[in-house]
Amino acid sequence: MALVVVFDIPGATQAQYDAAIAALVGPGKSFNVPSDLPVPGLISHVAGPIAGGWHVTDVWESQAAFNAFTAVLMPILAGVGIPAVPPKVFGAHKYVH
Repeated sequence: MALVVVFDIPGATQAQYDAAIAALVGPGKSFNVPSDLPVPGLISHVAGPIAGGWHVTDVWESQAAFNAFTAVLMPILAGVGIPAVPPKVFGAHKYVH
């Protein structure tokens, strides 16, 4: 079952998000397709500003794939000053793309 992961991160900025993405994908690369990430399993990703912070919604193939990603992601977020905020996580009944 696909897993929906929703982050609302108070105080986070686009500059921090962009720095985290650059660190995730590596020098000279961009994040245009899920396979650009260093771990497999991302189905979709959307991110943008919200009042007072930053929002991210991901869809992952499984809990295991998301767990592998968080092991890579969390040190990167800390390095760019994005606070650790627990996401809302739930199984997707239906996903259309």
